[in-house]
Parts: sequence; structure tokens; C-alpha cells
Amino acid sequence: MGKIASKLTVLFEDPFWIGLYEREDSGKYEVSKITFGAEPKEYQVYDFMLKNWKTLRFSPSVEAAALVEKQVNPKRMQRLAKQQTERTGIGTKAQQALKLQQEQGKTARKVRSREQREAEKERQFTLRQEKRKEKHRGH
Repeated sequence: MGKIASKLTVLFEDPFWIGLYEREDSGKYEVSKITFGAEPKEYQVYDFMLKNWKTLRFSPSVEAAALVEKQVNPKRMQRLAKQQTERTGIGTKAQQALKLQQEQGKTARKVRSREQREAEKERQFTLRQEKRKEKHRGH
């Protein structure tokens, strides 16, 4: 059975506070970006996660190294937790996953706008044809 790891990091990315929810499951790494606006309190973050868990949009899966389960000394664990809370910025893996999600959204938006543009051209063309037919109808 594989190990599942998830992590929520709240940080300030000018001009908003954002949350990065990262999850890793059986060699797949996914990340979701949450925009909070003003600095959220701990209970607000918890409440947000409870209410909006199902609506989070995760990036496409990125290959990740398998998680290794090993016993960690409690003092070392405290030091690691302190380092992670002091660290600022987004991890490289998270940046890549978010960039991949952004690129996919961009291509989908381009396809959708192209279809709308072509549909509008077709509609305008049919309107011109009808108008032309109306002019010649009585003669």
C-alpha cells in the first residue's frame, strides 16, 4: 500500500495571501492554488478546506519520487517543521505543476474563443445572405 502525503502552505504572494495545497499519492504529485485575499486566520483556513474541498482544481499529475517511510527523531521533526514554516516561496515542483495547469487552461481558453469567433463569423455571414435575399425578393 502506497503512502499518501498532503501539505497546505499559506503564504503572501503580492498582493494576496494564497494557499498551496500539495498532495502526493503513489508517485503522482498534484497541487492546487487557493487565493484568500486578506490574511486568513487558522480557523478560516480550516473552515475553507472543509467547505470547499470538492471544488479544488488540482493541476495535472506530475511524476514524483516515491515517498520513503522512515522513523524520524522527534527533535529532528521539530527542526524540520520550524524550517518549513520559516521558508517562504513556492517549491519548484509546485511551480511546475501550477504552470502546467495554467498552460492547459490557456489552450482550452484559446480553443473556446476560436470556436466562438468562428460561430460569430458564421452568424454574420448568414445574416448578410438573408439581407441580400430580402433585397431581391420583390423584383
